[in-house]
Amino acid sequence: MHWILAITNACNALTYVTRFSCDIFGFYVAFIYLQKGIQVLTRQWGFAGETSAYLSIMVALLVLMAAWICGELGNSNLFQRYVRKFLEDYGTPLTIVFFTGFVHIGHMRNVEVATLPTTKAFFPTADRGWLVHFWDIDVGDIFLAIPFALLLTILFYFDHNVSSLIAQGTEFPLRKPAGFHWDIWLLGLTTFIAGILGIPFPNGLIPQAPFHTAALCVTRNVADEDDTNKGKTIRITDHVVEQRVSNLAQGLLTLGTMTGPLLIVLHLIPQGVMAGLFFVMGVQALQGNGITQKLIFLAQDRDLTPRSDRLKGLERRSAIWVFVILELIGFGGTFAITQTIAAIGFPVIILFLIPVRSFLLPRWFTQEELSALDGPTASPFTMESVGGVYGHTPRSEQPQQSGEGGGVLLSAEGSASMPVENDLEMGVYEHQARRRGHTGSHTD
Repeated sequence: MHWILAITNACNALTYVTRFSCDIFGFYVAFIYLQKGIQVLTRQWGFAGETSAYLSIMVALLVLMAAWICGELGNSNLFQRYVRKFLEDYGTPLTIVFFTGFVHIGHMRNVEVATLPTTKAFFPTADRGWLVHFWDIDVGDIFLAIPFALLLTILFYFDHNVSSLIAQGTEFPLRKPAGFHWDIWLLGLTTFIAGILGIPFPNGLIPQAPFHTAALCVTRNVADEDDTNKGKTIRITDHVVEQRVSNLAQGLLTLGTMTGPLLIVLHLIPQGVMAGLFFVMGVQALQGNGITQKLIFLAQDRDLTPRSDRLKGLERRSAIWVFVILELIGFGGTFAITQTIAAIGFPVIILFLIPVRSFLLPRWFTQEELSALDGPTASPFTMESVGGVYGHTPRSEQPQQSGEGGGVLLSAEGSASMPVENDLEMGVYEHQARRRGHTGSHTD
């Protein structure tokens, strides 16, 4: 089915996808991570008793706090830049390593904690061979699986493409073109191989994919033109190191975890530490989500909100409330169906939100309101391969704006190439930078 989508250029439908549906999906994924972390902790009572369960809860919360502090230090003006960068990039994995050993300190060593279950090296988790005996499957079972395969294809089509869009978002000044059609064809190939081997299907993920792009960003500090932050600097993305080495290395390292020595190491990691990692992923995804940013704007003191914020310029504040409520309803419906026996059908709700945004919301919201509340997920350059963005005029055809806080992002060649967007169209880097000042003017 993936190959049919690729051959028929089905990815051209991404032209209708905006941050409205992507933010809802990202919000949903963030809460799934939080829910998964809670589920891991609640199972501890059945595994090793109350003492182990309470220790696991404490460790999970400590992992969350330590990883969050490392991220905040990375975006602060404390220490030297290389120290901040190290904490930002490696704080989370080092936190996992530390707390894996932490449970063996002092009286905690006498508490038996549940660890990650592992199997033999290069062997399936179930007691079976590597190949699925699909030749023994009844014809009736094959036809029974077709509707579920269709739903799974819809999920992968949306999940993978949306993660690709967000990983190539407007906050990342990319120079190499996208390959959505080739990606979906390759996804079909990997899904086919995974099906024969009986292993989980690989596909793009949120928030891991955009986090990977953010880690490849080269940033620099520029003067903040906002009246409330005169004399301070903000960090913007200068360019992205676009390469394939890091993704290949991740795949090889994942394969390496199937080796005997690394399986022994993985078996040492307490499940409470992994629950904390789920919490970290969920909180980080929520911090950069557009729904969260709109809720923060609505909760802010109006007198202390920067005048450069495009939401403050809207005449109808009720439009912001209605837009956020619609996003929360979409999230609630998606999250609710995943808690039922019909959980596999949740991609249908996500897909339904796309035409709602493109054809129904413009009937109540003005174009100015939609421009401030929503926007393209990726830049026009990225969306060229799928026919551009529906209802969006490229920047080259729009009059140049020079309002307060507009700013201009200079490319490596020094020419003005991309205006600095408002906070709702920025990623975690720029959004956090606007909340605090930075010193210095060097390129990172």
